[in-house]
Amino acid sequence: MKTKRVTLVELSVYENTVPLVSGYLQAYACQDQAIADYYDFDIYTRGLRGEIDQLEEDLIGRESDIYAFSCYIWNMGVVKELLRRLLERRPDAHYLLGGPQVINRAAEYVAPEHTPVVVCNGEGEQPFYEFLRTMATDEPDFDQVSSVSYWADGQLRTTELTPRLKHLDELPSPFAAGIFDGGEYTFTVLETNRGCPFHCGFCFWGAATNSKVYKFDEDRVRADIQWISENCIASVFIADANWGLSPRDVDLSKHIVACKQEYGFPTSMVIAAAKNRPERVAEITEILIQGGLVTSQPISLQTVTTDALRLIERENIRETTYIDLQRTLTEKNMSSFIEMIWPLPGETLASFQAGVARLCRMRADTLTIYPQLLLPNTSLYEKRETFGIEVVRAPDDRAEADVVVATKWVTAEECVEGTWFYYAVQSLYNARAGYYLARYLDDQGIQPFDEFFAAASRFLQQRDDEIGRFVARSVSTADNYDLLNIGQAAHLVLHSHRDTFDRLLYDFARSQPWWSDPLARCALDIDLVARPYIYSEAFRPPTVSASEVRWVEPTERGVTIELPASMRSLPGQLGLAPPGSDAVRLRVEHPREGKMPHPRLRDDAHNAAYCHVMIQRLRTLIPRVSVLDGVAGNEISASSKQPA
Repeated sequence: MKTKRVTLVELSVYENTVPLVSGYLQAYACQDQAIADYYDFDIYTRGLRGEIDQLEEDLIGRESDIYAFSCYIWNMGVVKELLRRLLERRPDAHYLLGGPQVINRAAEYVAPEHTPVVVCNGEGEQPFYEFLRTMATDEPDFDQVSSVSYWADGQLRTTELTPRLKHLDELPSPFAAGIFDGGEYTFTVLETNRGCPFHCGFCFWGAATNSKVYKFDEDRVRADIQWISENCIASVFIADANWGLSPRDVDLSKHIVACKQEYGFPTSMVIAAAKNRPERVAEITEILIQGGLVTSQPISLQTVTTDALRLIERENIRETTYIDLQRTLTEKNMSSFIEMIWPLPGETLASFQAGVARLCRMRADTLTIYPQLLLPNTSLYEKRETFGIEVVRAPDDRAEADVVVATKWVTAEECVEGTWFYYAVQSLYNARAGYYLARYLDDQGIQPFDEFFAAASRFLQQRDDEIGRFVARSVSTADNYDLLNIGQAAHLVLHSHRDTFDRLLYDFARSQPWWSDPLARCALDIDLVARPYIYSEAFRPPTVSASEVRWVEPTERGVTIELPASMRSLPGQLGLAPPGSDAVRLRVEHPREGKMPHPRLRDDAHNAAYCHVMIQRLRTLIPRVSVLDGVAGNEISASSKQPA
C-alpha cells in the first residue's frame, strides 16, 4: 500500500499533450526506491479550454496529499484560481508551485497564512525529490529542500539554490520509463539539451540557464524520438532554445524523418532555430521539408535596430548573411518567416517601421511581429523602470500576460500606431493582398514600404467594417498577444471577409496620390487576383472591377490577365516574368494541394490555429503565374516561387 498520493498537474495550451515536465519529476524522484514505494504518483493533464469548475472537481476527486503545479504565462490565471479553491476545500493538503512564472515570486503568489504552499525557484527535479523526501517524514522540514520559498511564522523563507543538472542523463527518460505508456496523446515537447548561450533581455531561457548548454545523450534522444513515432504522436515541439546549434541536430533531424517514414508519425514539427547557424538551420529545414515535417524556416531577428539590439544584449546574423540565406531559400522554394518583437527598448516607431521596410526590400517571405511580453526573471524585467516599460494585462483569465504598451522610446500612442502598422503589414505583405502594388511603389521610389503600410494603417483605422473592427478590438484589448490572433487576421483577409478586403484595398488605393499612375493601378489589378487562398477552395473573381487590365477565362483554379501594350513590362519589374520581357497575358493558377477545405463545423480557434501555420508557409499558398504569348496562349515562362 502506498502511504501518500501526489498529483502532478499540467494545464497545457493544447489538449492531449504529453505531460513531459510531470514525467521528468516522477522519473527523477522514483530513482529512490523508498520514494517510489511510499508515493502513489498521479498525473493530471488537461487543455486550458476546460471549465475551471470541472478541473476543480477532478482535482478534489483525486484526494491527493500533494498537488504539484507547472506554472507558465499561459496558465497562471487558472492555476491561481485552482489553488485558491483547493486551499479552501483541502487545507490539509500541501502544494508545490514550479515553473518560470513563479520563480523568485513566492511573495506575489502565496499569502503568509498559506503555509502548505511551497514555491520552487529553479530547475525542478532535485527540489521536487527533496520535497517528497521531507514530506515522507513525521515532521516535514522545508529548510531541507533546496531552491524553494515558503512562509513560516509570518516570515518568507528561501533556501539555497541548487546547481543545475550538468549531467542530464542523471535524469531518466520518462518515455523509456513507461510513464506515458497507454496514454492518448497528439502533441509532445521534446528536449535534447537544456540551456542557451545567449542573454537576450526579453527571454527567460538565457537568464534561467546562465548560458551553459548541457546535452542529453544522443542514443537516449534517438530512443525518445522512436517512442514518439511508435506511439503515433502527431506533433512535436523541439524545446531546445537553438535547434541547429549543434552539428548532431542535423543527424537527429534525419532520424526523426526516418522514424516518420517507418511508422507514419510524427506528422509535424516545430523548432526554435539557432540564431547564429543559418546555413545549418537551412540544411535542417530542407531535411524536414523533404520529410514532410515542417514547411517553413523561422529566422529570429526580433529587431534590426542597432540601439535596440545593444540594449537587449543580442547579436543578429549579419545582413549579408541573411540576404544570402534568403536567396538560398528562394532558390529551393522553401518558405521562411522572420520573427520580430514590438516595442523593444531602444526601438522608436520610425526605426521599427524603417526596419520592416528594409526586410521587405530584402524580399522576406513573411514578417511575424509579436507584441513584447514582459516576462519575470528576465533582464528587461529587472530594468523595467530604467527603460520606462509600461504594461497592461491581457484580457485572458486563463493567462497572466503583461503586454508592453510604452517604453522610454515609444509613447503609448506610438505603440498603438506601430501595432496598427503591423496589421497593415500582415494583410498587405504577409497575406499578399497588396504585395505587388507595394513593391512597385517602393522600387520606383514613389512611396517606400514603410510609408505605404503607415498610410494603409491610418486608412484602416477609419474603416467601419469587420476587418477594421477586428483590428481595433485586438489593439485596444491587447488581444494581439495571443498567437491565434495572427491566424484570425489571415482567416478574415484570405477567406471569410475576402470580398470586404477587396473593397477596402480598392478604396484605400483610390485615396492615395499615386492612384493617378496607371502602372500602380495595374499592380493593384494583379494583386486582386493573385492574393492567395488559405483553404482549398475555388477561385472567386474580385468584387471590384479591374482598372487597367482585363480578367478573362476564369476557372476554379484562377484567371488570365490581359495587359495593355503600355504595361507589358510591369510583370518583369515585379518578378513575375523574365526581366525586360514583353508580357501580353499572365495566367494565375491557385494551388489546391496542401490545404484543407474550410471546416465549417470547427470553431474559430481551430480555424485560427490552422491559418496561423499556413500564413508562415507562404510558398505553398502563392499562385503559379505563367506568361502566355498573345496569339495562341502558349506558355512562355512560369514561376511557382516567390518573386525575387
